[in-house]
Amino acid sequence: MRCSRCGKCCEETEMEVSNHDIKRLEEAGYHRDEFSFRDGHAIRLVNVDGRCYFYTSAEKGCRVYRDRPLGCRLYPVVYSADDGAVIDGLCSMGHTISEKELKTKGKILRKLLRKIDEERKH
Repeated sequence: MRCSRCGKCCEETEMEVSNHDIKRLEEAGYHRDEFSFRDGHAIRLVNVDGRCYFYTSAEKGCRVYRDRPLGCRLYPVVYSADDGAVIDGLCSMGHTISEKELKTKGKILRKLLRKIDEERKH
């Protein structure tokens, strides 16, 4: 996929994070209370001024790109309760995702969601 760096994916994010994501970000020097919050049973990234905590307007990108959550790495592939793995219509570069990439990322996304669901139970 080619990214246009438009930042749409970082606007009003509802990105869920796994325990592994949190650990990786803490190892990068961030504290979970700064970048995440509990939303019912889910742990999500915090928004600041309408954008993901890690988004930087100056660089139009992610401060933790190399350490970003797996859900961010898989974007613009998202999960639809009705259709399974789909390309998010908000992404202007979604058309650059091949069918093969959609299937591969879809499999990874389903595993991630199962993992997050399992973490919720504990």
